[in-house]
Amino acid sequence: MKALQLHRAFEAIWGTPPGWRGTFSSVNHSTMGIRLMLTAFIFFLIGGVLAMLIRAQLATPGSAFAGPEIYNQLFTMHGSIMMFLFAIPMFEGFAIYMLPKMLGARDLAFPRLTAYGWWCYLFGGSMLIVAMLLGIAPDSGWFMYTPLSSKPYSPGINSDFWLLGITFVEISAIITAVDIVVSILKLRAPGMSLDKMPLFAWYMLVTAMMMLIGFPPLILGSILLELERAFGWPFFDAARGGDPLLWQHLFWLFGHPEVYIIFLPAAGAVSTILPVMARTRILGYGWIVAAILALGFLSFGLWVHHMFTVGIPHMALAFFSAASTLVAVPTGVQIFAWLGTLWAGRPQMKLPMLYLIGFFVTFVMGGLTGVMVAMVPFDWQAHDSAFVTAHLHYVLFGGFVFPMLAAAYYWLGHFTGRQYSYTLGKAAFWLIFIGFHLTFLLMHLVGLLGQPRRIYTYPEEIGWTAYNLLSSIGGFVMAIGIALFIIDIALQFFHAPRTRRNPWRAGTLEWTMMLPPPSYNIASLPHVDDREPLEKTPDLALALARGEGYLAEPRNGWRETLAVETASGRIEHIVVLPGNTFLPLWTALVTGSFFVLMLLKLYFWAPLPLVILAVLGWRWGWVLGGKRAYGKLSIGHGIEVPVHAEVRRSLGWWGSVFLLSANGTLFASLLFGHAFLWTIAPNWPPPALVTPSIPIVVAGILGAAIAALFARPTRGTGIAGIGLAVLLAALIATAWFLAPSPRVHAYGAVVAVLLGYATLHLTLALLIGLFAAYRRRAGYVAATRGAEPHIARLWADYAIAVGAIALICTHLPGLSA
Repeated sequence: MKALQLHRAFEAIWGTPPGWRGTFSSVNHSTMGIRLMLTAFIFFLIGGVLAMLIRAQLATPGSAFAGPEIYNQLFTMHGSIMMFLFAIPMFEGFAIYMLPKMLGARDLAFPRLTAYGWWCYLFGGSMLIVAMLLGIAPDSGWFMYTPLSSKPYSPGINSDFWLLGITFVEISAIITAVDIVVSILKLRAPGMSLDKMPLFAWYMLVTAMMMLIGFPPLILGSILLELERAFGWPFFDAARGGDPLLWQHLFWLFGHPEVYIIFLPAAGAVSTILPVMARTRILGYGWIVAAILALGFLSFGLWVHHMFTVGIPHMALAFFSAASTLVAVPTGVQIFAWLGTLWAGRPQMKLPMLYLIGFFVTFVMGGLTGVMVAMVPFDWQAHDSAFVTAHLHYVLFGGFVFPMLAAAYYWLGHFTGRQYSYTLGKAAFWLIFIGFHLTFLLMHLVGLLGQPRRIYTYPEEIGWTAYNLLSSIGGFVMAIGIALFIIDIALQFFHAPRTRRNPWRAGTLEWTMMLPPPSYNIASLPHVDDREPLEKTPDLALALARGEGYLAEPRNGWRETLAVETASGRIEHIVVLPGNTFLPLWTALVTGSFFVLMLLKLYFWAPLPLVILAVLGWRWGWVLGGKRAYGKLSIGHGIEVPVHAEVRRSLGWWGSVFLLSANGTLFASLLFGHAFLWTIAPNWPPPALVTPSIPIVVAGILGAAIAALFARPTRGTGIAGIGLAVLLAALIATAWFLAPSPRVHAYGAVVAVLLGYATLHLTLALLIGLFAAYRRRAGYVAATRGAEPHIARLWADYAIAVGAIALICTHLPGLSA
C-alpha cells in the first residue's frame, strides 16, 4: 500500500465516527486522555476559585465574607477537588494519552475500561460540584475525620456526597491504574526491554502499582463510614466498640502514598524534558529507576507521621520518624541526577526549562520543611498549624503543578500540531512563581506564630493580619498568572504556525508520528534497541510511515498491536483491541445510579443497578473473541505469532491479576481494621456475641478445599463449582443464623462486612465460571482458544482464599472459646 492509502485504511479502523455517536462511543486513548486532562483542568479552575474565596475570607481579621458553614464547605471542596479531581486525574489523562506513543503501541490494553473510567470520573466529580451549587457540599474537611464526619456531628447528606462521590471517582483511578500497569508491562515496541523503557514509563509503572495498593484503604474507609452513617454500624463509635482512629489509619494508608503518587508522574515529566533541554542523555538511569522503586516502597511506611499527636507508643514514633526522614534519600538521588544532567549538558533556557527551575526551587524548599515535620518534637509544635498547610502546598504545587506546566509547553506541539511562538508564557511563569511564594512562604511564618489550619477568622490583636493580607495578595497574583497561562495556550491552539515533526530533537518514540498524531498513532510498529531510538536512528519516523515496521498492513478490520514478554521485550502475540462502543457509557451510568440511590437513601432499589451491572458485564465479555482459530499470523519481517485469544496469559489474565491485587489490598485493610479494633477496643469481642460453630467452619473449609483442588481451566469445573457453593452456603449460614447484629457492637459490624465481602466474591467467581462454561458450550473456547478459563480460575482461587479467611476470622472467637 502507498502511505496515503495506508493512512486512510488505518483511520477507517481506528478513527472515531463524526457526530454525537462518535463522541459517546469513542474508546481511543488519545481522545480519552485529552478529555481527562481537560476535565481535570476545569476542576482545577474551580478549586482555584475556591482558594481565592478562602484567601478573601482570611485577608482581614473578623471578615464577614463567608460564615463558618460556607467556609467549611469551601476549604473541604478546595482540598477534595485538588487532591481527587485534579492532581490524580490530570496525570492519569496525560499517561493515557502519552504512554502508548512513548512505548511504540497503538493503544492501551483495555480501551473500554479507559472510557468507562473517564465517565465514572466525570459523573463522580459532578456529584460533588452539584452538591456545592446546592449548598450541601461536604464540610468536614477533605480528610473527613471521624467523629466530626459521623452522623451525630454531620447529620445532613454533606458527608455522604463526599463518601459516595469520592468512592465513585476512585473506581476510575483503580481501573486506570490496572490499564496503565498492563499496558507498560505488555504493550511495548518489540525489543523494548525493561532497561530500555523511557523513564516516564518507569515512573508511571510504579505510580500505578502504588495506586493499586494505596487507594483501596480509602475506598474501604469510605464504605465503612457510609455504612455507619446509613445503617448505624459502629466502626468508628468508641461507645459501641469502634475507634475513630481506625479512620485515620485507613485514610493515611492512602493519604501519604498519595503525595508520592502525585509527585512521581511529574518527576517522570522532569526526567523526560530535562535531558532534552540540556541536550544530553539523562545521568544515572539505573540509579533513578532504583530511587523510583525505593520511593514507592518506602512511601507505604510513613502514614503514621500524620498521627504523631494521637498518643501512639514512643517506639512507633521513633520508627515512623526515621522512615519519614529516610524517604528523602531516593528523592535526593533523583534531584542530584537531574542536576548532574544539567551540569553535563548544555542547557537552553526555553520556556519548559524556566518552569523546571521553578520546580527545583519550590520542591526542594517543600522537601526541607518535610524533613522538619518528620521530627517528632517539631511536629508536635507545628501540627495542625498553617505551617503544615504551607508545606503541603510547596510539595504538591511545586512538585506537580510546575512540572505539569513545563510539560504543557514541551508537548504542546504534540497536541496541537503547532509550534510555540508567543511570550505570554514567561510573564505567566513569573506571576505564578512570585505569587505562590508570597502566599505560602508567609504561611510558614504565621503558622510558626500559632495560626491553626482550617480557621475561618481570627482576632486583630493576635498579630497575624499582615501575613494573611500579603498571602491573599500573593494568591490573587498567582491566579492572574494562571489566567495568562490559559490565554497563552489558547493562542497556541488557534494562531501559532504549524510545527515540524520532533521540534525539540528528542529521542523518544512519541516524536516519530505526525503532529497531531492520527488515531492509530503510527503506521507500523518499530523495533527498539536503544533507550532513545530517534537519536540512534534519526530517519525512524520516515521508515515507520512507509510501513517498514511490524503490523504495517491492516486486516480483518482489526485494531491490532503487539504484546511482548515482560522483561525482555520479545514479541509474544498479536492483541486485537475492541472498537468504539456505548458499553462504557451505559456501564458508568448504571454504576452512577447505584451511588445516587445510596445517596438518596433508596436502599430498597440499590440492588437493581448491581443486577444490571452483572448483565452488562456479561455483554462486555461476550463481544470479545470468536469461534475461529487463526493459528499464527504474520506481523511482517517473516515473523508469525498467535492472536491473544489463543494464548494462555492474555491481557485479560494480566488485568485480572492486578485488579485482584488491588482487591486483596482492600481485604487486607479490612483484616487490619479487624485486628486494630481487637487490639485497641476494650472487651473485644464481647463474650455475649460469640457463638461456637465448628460444623459450619468444617463444611466451609471442606468446600474451599474441594473448589481449590478442582478449579482447573480444563477439567473438574463442575466439582469446583460445588465446592464454591458449599463455601458460599457456609458464609450465608453464618450471616443469617450465627453472626451478631451489626448495629449493637463494632464486632458484629466487622463480621458482617467480612461475610459480605467474601459472599460477593464467591458470587462473582460463580458467575465468571458460569460465563466461561457457557462460552465453552457455545464454541468460543477450545483447546487452542483457552484464555477465558484461566481468567475464571484466577477469580475462583481468589474467592476461595478470601472465603476461607473470612470464615475463619468470623468464627475464630467461637473456636477458641
